[in-house]
Amino acid sequence: MKARWTAAFFVRRRGNKEEIALHGRIIGVLLAILILAAVFSYAFYRLQYGWNWGAIYVYRQKFLTGWLVTLAISAASLITSIFFGLCAALAQRSSFITLRYLGKIYVELIRGTPLLVQILVFFYVVADAFGVGNRYAVGVLTLALFAGAYISEIIRAGIESVGDTQLESARAIGLTRGQTYRYVIFPQVMRRILPPLAGQFASLIKDSSLLSIIAVNEITLNAQEVNAFTYSTMESYLPLAIGYLILTLPISLLSRYLEGRFRYAT
Repeated sequence: MKARWTAAFFVRRRGNKEEIALHGRIIGVLLAILILAAVFSYAFYRLQYGWNWGAIYVYRQKFLTGWLVTLAISAASLITSIFFGLCAALAQRSSFITLRYLGKIYVELIRGTPLLVQILVFFYVVADAFGVGNRYAVGVLTLALFAGAYISEIIRAGIESVGDTQLESARAIGLTRGQTYRYVIFPQVMRRILPPLAGQFASLIKDSSLLSIIAVNEITLNAQEVNAFTYSTMESYLPLAIGYLILTLPISLLSRYLEGRFRYAT
């Protein structure tokens, strides 16, 4: 009986593996939720805020529309950022010096400047110069370029973590450069980069809120407008937080699932 209750509150480790009993997971989750609920309940109680959810309910369709726009922008940005990140990572390892330094300059410029400034420059300067007036397309490309710089460094670090002996073995058996990346490097890199990639994807979704400065009707801009209409700040921004949580939580859960799926000894 004692061992059963011990398993409910402590993780058992066997080597690098962790074992958590089912009842331990349930109790742990419930207690964690209970603690957080108690903290926030007390905080809001002390605030003595006069809630006005009726005024917000009138604009429920506006919140839903903004959330769907955020979902579409985030999905398009995620896919495009992976492409940019992979290209930049491979460019920095290219034997063509100009391409290598082009990749390095891109990464340092993006990582060294604020996203807010990048959005303004890309929309009002670069896009205007090329005659692109679609703020949604510009927003997606800007977010993808921004996240791509960070993703490229994640991928590059993962590639360089593969031992030189494995690369030499791949050359010894006659694999081409492309085959080496496909069959030797990327299968090992995938699991190593999943946690930082999941974090970057979640950040990208939340960074989409900055597109409100170029009047992209995503959920943050809509929440700001509802707040301006109703003067109900908490009621306007709490659904905003929940909306982003609904988008980011599945990414974290999928990342953990894939980590377990790709777990193998190297």
